[in-house]
Amino acid sequence: MEKKVVVITGGAHGIGKTIAENFRAAGATVHIIDKQQGDWFVGDVGDKETLERFAAHVLEQSGQVDYLINNALPIMKGMEDCSYEEFQYALSVGVTAPFYLTKLLAPFFSKNAAVINISSSRDRMSQPQTESYTAAKGGISALTHAMAISLAGKARVNSVSPGWIHTGEEPIIGADALQQPVGRVGKPEDIAEMVRFLCSDKAGFITGENICIDGGMTKLMIYHGENGWNYHRDEG
Repeated sequence: MEKKVVVITGGAHGIGKTIAENFRAAGATVHIIDKQQGDWFVGDVGDKETLERFAAHVLEQSGQVDYLINNALPIMKGMEDCSYEEFQYALSVGVTAPFYLTKLLAPFFSKNAAVINISSSRDRMSQPQTESYTAAKGGISALTHAMAISLAGKARVNSVSPGWIHTGEEPIIGADALQQPVGRVGKPEDIAEMVRFLCSDKAGFITGENICIDGGMTKLMIYHGENGWNYHRDEG
């Protein structure tokens, strides 16, 4: 990864921060945009002019892009409390920004460039009151295979759908860990390693794919009375 140029949205914390640290440790130059204040480009990816200024900044500093990681997190609100404007904003951050930033940087992609979109296992399953986030993640999963075709010959495009990834200090144990088929909750490193692999030449025959990393949680069929699961209807 030496001399590679990596662009990461939402790279100041959580999964994005770990991805950035992983690439830096491998010798890459990393450009981050995040709303959180820090020694990176501070801005909201949901804003068109901010994306344009960030792209110009990256190109002024590095002149090219090898890997683009669209990771910025949309808000999670549902039918009960999500306004029209909030829903639109979630789509702006989660779908429009990855599309537009990729469009801005694509003319400057180097040979063997790669785009990785961070989706979520919520692109295929849901909890109540999560419509804004779920719609954005479903959108970026579909956007991935569309961009893979449009950018064929210029860049490979894949997405990663994390399951439950714990970014806190204290470990999660007990039922929350044991309900995962692998027996633990995910770590940001689980996602960062896959992202770096998908960017590498080892993944040179992979494009347009969505890879779910969730410890097998979306594969377990849930029936009342099996595998420790019992259904109790909420009458409230």
